[in-house]
Amino acid sequence: MPREKVKLAYINDINARKASFNKRKKCIFKKMSELTILCGIHACAIIQNPFDFQIEVWPNPKGANEVIERYQNTSVIDESKNMNQERFFIQKISKAQQKLHNLRKENHAKEITLAMFEYIQTRKLPENLTIQDLKVMYYMREKFMKEIEKKKAILY
Repeated sequence: MPREKVKLAYINDINARKASFNKRKKCIFKKMSELTILCGIHACAIIQNPFDFQIEVWPNPKGANEVIERYQNTSVIDESKNMNQERFFIQKISKAQQKLHNLRKENHAKEITLAMFEYIQTRKLPENLTIQDLKVMYYMREKFMKEIEKKKAILY
């Protein structure tokens, strides 16, 4: 017969909380043991007992130190897979900067296109254009003309 579903909430009764802690701690240690045996891996568990402020270590403090040292040594070797907050934020900032660069580039192209269409309508160039902007406008005009020629060829 299946067990009742446990409601995940803080246990107010201190005696029930202690009993639940001890029972679940034993289960965690048993699962760690099974995991290391069945999968052939190295693992450890460190649990601080909130009732008497004692730290309990599985399998033992020496074994836990070996696992922790092994992890720390591999993290130095394979930095590409490890992510700390600093690297995470550096990565986020560089992605945001790249996105900003692309948006600025896109906005500049739209501004040049608007300036080109304004020139076509009024026959006056905006005063704030640089030589580089005029070159970009020339290449954009060539691109638009090629597109128009392709569409004309399709229609006729």
